[in-house]
Amino acid sequence: MIIQVRQVAATCALACAAGAVLTACGAPGAPRAARPAPSATSAAPSRPPTLAPGPAGLARVFENGPRTQGKTVALTFDADMTADEGPRAAAGERFDNPQLIATLRALKVPATLFMTGRWADEYPQEARSIGRDPLFEVANHSYSHYAFTANCYGLPTMSPDRMRSDVERAYAAFRRAGVPDAMPYFRFPGGCYDRRTLKALAPTGVTPVQWDVVSGDAFATDADAVARQVLDGVRPGSVVVMHCTRSAAPVTEQAVRTVVPELRKKGFRFVKVSQLIGATSGHG
Repeated sequence: MIIQVRQVAATCALACAAGAVLTACGAPGAPRAARPAPSATSAAPSRPPTLAPGPAGLARVFENGPRTQGKTVALTFDADMTADEGPRAAAGERFDNPQLIATLRALKVPATLFMTGRWADEYPQEARSIGRDPLFEVANHSYSHYAFTANCYGLPTMSPDRMRSDVERAYAAFRRAGVPDAMPYFRFPGGCYDRRTLKALAPTGVTPVQWDVVSGDAFATDADAVARQVLDGVRPGSVVVMHCTRSAAPVTEQAVRTVVPELRKKGFRFVKVSQLIGATSGHG
């Protein structure tokens, strides 16, 4: 999922259109997360919290947690790579960001990483390391990073009959990489969705996750500007969208080193998306 740097309104704009967008970061099968979502209030404690479907059985989109239950914030990082970017990776372009992950570990910051299946196929050791670290949770960003709607900032468009299989293909890629328990959360490529896509997604049992704070880290060269945008936008329960991509988000790690201590000074506590969803589903 890619965020336009210059315009918050184009939040996930230019997802991975060639040369103008952020890109970086299977046999189809029925993954653990592709079961029908249980009622949010009756889910077994051992299962990750999800949001019950909304009206007409549409998957219910999560954007932020409760505003009145303490100063919590979730940092999320999109590990983007489209299905056709193998040649760029083979030529040396890096779609990962190990230093960012190392910094999150050093600062002891929980985080949720939305991976494309293609990213996990390209960097299986990193995907496995992240997926097995209790500090992090891995969620689904599709396999191909093709748009689920038309006219989504230049992304290739996926046909409706492929949407569910693409989600399941990503979970299969996570399993191949050795990620033991990918979460039942999904972020739309480009952030684009409509009623049709929410209906197509509902049978997978995943909860779509958006955000309420755009970091502006895509293609940014000023880490301080990225940090200011995050610090100015965060409220209790916020979900911040950033990127785990060396080639297209080169200052993210530096911005995180500013954002984390400043938010902690303000009394914020970092949590994973699953914790915010649990707080939301548990309190209506």
